Amino acid sequence: AAVRALRSGKEPDLLGPLAAVTEINLHVPALLPSDYVSDVHQRLSLYKKLASCNTDDALAEIQEEIADRYGKLPEPARALIDTHRLRLHAERLGIKKIDASGDVLVITFTPNPPLDPTKLIALIQRERHMRLAGPDKLRIEAKTPNLDARLQLLRTVINSLT
Repeated sequence: AAVRALRSGKEPDLLGPLAAVTEINLHVPALLPSDYVSDVHQRLSLYKKLASCNTDDALAEIQEEIADRYGKLPEPARALIDTHRLRLHAERLGIKKIDASGDVLVITFTPNPPLDPTKLIALIQRERHMRLAGPDKLRIEAKTPNLDARLQLLRTVINSLT
């Protein structure tokens, strides 16, 4: 696909296949608002930089660069960076999808995820509001009214499984 794009004079989407690895929906806007980064090309460039980050340090560097250039990050920009950070940790555990709304968080794993099953079992036994829903889903019933609450819960789960 990348070669086809180059032959037809278009820019290849090199990050497309990678970006599709872990899908994350935190049910809050996660973007660089146009009134924060007004230039569309700058926004696109920053999205590409964020998508290509593969370490926490690289993400922190870009976050700092954005804040230095455009000022304090608004909530949607913070959510965007937090989503990328979450994706880095989720991919390592074989997490294919995270859907986190205000009442229920569902984490979907790839078949045979690279994690220790005893840690998952221990987590479910310890936390009464967490249960397996089918062979590849962890369902968490918890009130998380905002982004920070959702992120905190997801970090706790991911750290328990790491």
